[in-house]
Amino acid sequence: MSPTTARRSPSRSLVVSTRPRQWLKNVVVATAPLAAGVLTQPQVALRVVAAVLAFTAVSAAVYLVNDVCDVEEDRRHPLKALRPIAAGEVSVTTALVTAVILSAGGIGGGALLDWRFGLTLLTYAVLQVAYALWLKHMSVIDLAVVSSGFLLRAVGGGLAAGVPLSQWFLLVAAFGSLFMVAGKRYSEFYALGSSSGTRRSLEQYSESYLRFVWTLAAGVTITAYSLWAFEISSVDGNPWQAISIAPFVIGVLRYAVDVDRGLAGEPEDIVLRDRGLQAVGVIWLLIFAVGTVTA
Repeated sequence: MSPTTARRSPSRSLVVSTRPRQWLKNVVVATAPLAAGVLTQPQVALRVVAAVLAFTAVSAAVYLVNDVCDVEEDRRHPLKALRPIAAGEVSVTTALVTAVILSAGGIGGGALLDWRFGLTLLTYAVLQVAYALWLKHMSVIDLAVVSSGFLLRAVGGGLAAGVPLSQWFLLVAAFGSLFMVAGKRYSEFYALGSSSGTRRSLEQYSESYLRFVWTLAAGVTITAYSLWAFEISSVDGNPWQAISIAPFVIGVLRYAVDVDRGLAGEPEDIVLRDRGLQAVGVIWLLIFAVGTVTA
């Protein structure tokens, strides 16, 4: 029996339905405390870990609901047809009950950290469920809603850790998210075309429009990050944050190579397999961390 047709155990199928590889996105929760230089404080670190776990639970619930809503479309997709719910390995009832338990636990736990963080989690869940039900079929709106997921993670991390959020940080998070989401849609369009029947919103886009969006978003992200880094350097008299612009730009350009080739359909896969991007990311993190510690 081939790997593509072998049936998984019920428990493994349920875990796979929550998309563990995409849990990597929840690391974005730590970006605000990292940028503020307080992530090394034990109390803050514990709150950030708790916040990441809360977002992981709620996002896992969202993926279950999304797969239930998309079950018929997924069965027409060459790869998504292998998802456990589309393949009939997890029942709709099991998926929805698990989603309720995960979302209740995540939002409740988040509210215990900070009621505003709990509200952020609730907002994320409502937006993503609305997306799964109907917003995903509305052009531009679908890009904005998916992008908001990354932005809410970044904002939530700041609220959970009690870190003030700068306007530049929010711009970087917002347009960086749009860059990845538009790149994801561009890759789907590149691989499947606009009339594949697997995502109706693609029928309202053209390849040139999606290229325009991810190019614009990349430009704004780099500009906002540069202004943010220069502002920090001018206030502290520390050049390291300004120096960090170079690896940041290289990282964006490296990611854009995969977008341009139509390989960014799953952003987490790029992060996990692209050793060059990982190396640039480590260099950027080290420079940024040195700038934060020596400020």
